[in-house]
Order: sequence, then C-alpha cells, then structure tokens
Amino acid sequence: MAAPALAQSADASDQNRFDTLAQQQGERAGDPAYDYDLAVAAIDAGKYGEAIVALQRVLAVQPNNAPARAELARAYALSGDVDTARQEFGTVVDDPTLPDPVRQRFTGLIRQLDRQIDGGGTDVSGFVEAGGGYDSNINAATDLTQITIPLFAFLGPGNLGAGARAQDDGFYEINGGVSVVSAVGRQDRLFASALVNWRDNFDSRPFDLANATGTLGYSHSFGNSDVISISGQVQKLWLGRDGYRSAYGAIGQYTHLLGGGNAIAASAQWTRLEYDTDPLRDADRYAVGLGYVTPRASINGSVGHEETRDPLGDAQSNTFVQIGAGAEIPVAERVALVAGAGFDLRRYDAPDILFMVEREDERLDATVGVKVALTDNLVLQPQATFARNWSNIALYDYERWSTSATLRFEF
Repeated sequence: MAAPALAQSADASDQNRFDTLAQQQGERAGDPAYDYDLAVAAIDAGKYGEAIVALQRVLAVQPNNAPARAELARAYALSGDVDTARQEFGTVVDDPTLPDPVRQRFTGLIRQLDRQIDGGGTDVSGFVEAGGGYDSNINAATDLTQITIPLFAFLGPGNLGAGARAQDDGFYEINGGVSVVSAVGRQDRLFASALVNWRDNFDSRPFDLANATGTLGYSHSFGNSDVISISGQVQKLWLGRDGYRSAYGAIGQYTHLLGGGNAIAASAQWTRLEYDTDPLRDADRYAVGLGYVTPRASINGSVGHEETRDPLGDAQSNTFVQIGAGAEIPVAERVALVAGAGFDLRRYDAPDILFMVEREDERLDATVGVKVALTDNLVLQPQATFARNWSNIALYDYERWSTSATLRFEF
C-alpha cells in the first residue's frame, strides 16, 4: 500500500487534463516535455500505469532527468510497487543537482517506504478500565431454598446452603490490557497481549473474581490480504482470592477479507483446563468456529467438545454449540448504542452422580448499553446484562441480571 504522504485523489479537472493530453499521444509521444506533462497528469488522475510508460519514454531519452525519475518513483509507490519506488527514490536522492528542500522531502518518503518494506515496525496499544454496578446473582445459582436429590429422595427435600443459593451484591471492577504487534517482515507479524480483570463484591468475598490472560502468536498476510495466525494462550482464574483454575492452549485462525471492512474468519482451538481443588474436572476442550464481521456488527458460532481427563469425571464432559452476535450503532457524533446476544447449548456425556440424569443446559445472554466518547481516548459506557440458564437439574437453573457503568481509557 502507498504511504499516506503519497496518497492522491483524482477530481474532474485532473481527469480532464489527462484526457486532453492523452488525445495527443499519436503525434507527440516521444517528446520528453510532452511525455513528462502527460505522466504528471496521469498520476494526478490515478492512471499510474500510463504514467509509468510515459516516464520511461522520458528517461530513455534523458536518463539523467531527476524530476522525471522522481515522478516515476511516485507512480510506482502509488501503484503499490514499493520496492521499485524505493529503488527509484534512492537513485534520485543522490543527484547533486537536486535542491535541498526536495532532497529532504524525498529522504522522508524513503523512510516511509523502508518502513513498509520492513513490515510496518512495532505498534503498542492498550486500555485501563474501572467501574462498578449491581449484580442480582453473583454466584450464578438457583433461587430455590430447597431441592430434592434423587439419590437421597427418601430423605425428602434438603435445604440449600447460602453458597448454593442466588446472592445479590454490588461490585466494583478494574480491567486492563496491553497489546504489541511487531513486524518481522512485510507479510509477517509477531503479536503478544496481556489482559487482567479484577471484580470485587462489596459483601461476598467468596465470589470475588480475578483472572490474567497472556497470548503470544504469529501471523502471515497473503498477497490477497487474507491472514493466517497461530497463537498460544495461558490463563489463571481466581475465585474468592484463591486459585481456582488454570488453562493453556493453542488457537489457529484464517481470516478472509471481503472488502468494505467485512471479513470471514474460521478458527480451531484446543485448551487444557486444570482445576486447583477438583481434579476430576480437569479436561481438554476442542472447538471450531466461524465468524462474519462488518464495521458495525458481527456474528459468530462455534461447536466443540470438552472431555474430562479422568473417566470418573465424565459427568462433566459435554458437547456444546455457541452462537453470538453484536452491534455498535452510532446515533450521534460521540455516542453509539451497543447490543449483543448469545446462546449456549450443552449436552453432558454421563449421568450426574447425585441427580442420576445427564445434564442438559441452554443459556441465553443479552447486553445493551451506550458508549459515550468523552475524548478521543476516554469512553464512558453504562450497560445492562441479562442471563437465563435453563437446566433439567434444578441446582443449575438460574436467572441473572446486572447493571454497571465503566470509564475506559485507551492508548
């Protein structure tokens, strides 16, 4: 792609000037002055191929014509041939007859082209976010106070402890992340990111949540701008400020650009899950996914299987199907509506040891909110979320909603 400093846009006057000169080619082609004027008009009109041909005619007669060689370099750059453009600019910048202001401009263009040839350098971005809100069910539990366990049905209904019943609470949260993308070639990138989340409930410390996630990967861009990437990921989750689960795995993804900011992405993922205090739940998770993205909306789906490593924990093994969609719709210069919805279906492999049936769950999630850009880097986002999990085992059947507001600084 041409460097931004080289970008041009053709208007009607540029096109008319080129058309007028092009009509004279039969009589005047080969005249260096005419060919030079034709080439400049062609560049301004976006006709880079015609410009290159005309300038090559000039240089065939006048090989030391520095302005013509400079325009040739510009035409190559605008056409996307940055290697040839770099070579031509390098030749012309050494011309001793070139005025110093022009030489300095060409030297700057050369640096831009070198950056493109090297792949674009290194970019660092990130965010810090803080907010708070209210959650009607911080432990994602049933609102029942009693439940009958089939294995002990002869004892009648049993009372559920506080930790097994839905609890509401206010909370505050702090999130942050940083991402680094570094070019190792024109079409190759290394990328890394780190993400941390902390959510503290005001009165329910056993259900405080925190996690840290790190990702490291490599991506390659093809000539048609499609991208393939592979990455490794590790994550640690804390519950009640004690270690709860570790995860590590690999993700492969292929993205096909459709134009207009739209893209299709296919992915495959493997994750090893290891629970700190419940080894029977340790599992391998496999999933494949497909997504479609536009500048304002996205939809994605995935299917997969989670298999416990110990056969004794097979009641936790499950097959799942997930579908999600989201959109961000601007309604004013610095205001946008955001909304999302997701559906998760799970079917478990073996009967639950206490309830003596294979667990079947369906969960619906929905989010709606507003994003207000207070500055170019500072965003305020109030939102509301709702979740409903239907399960054939009453212990896992629940409803949950929350409201929150966060302030996010991006860099």
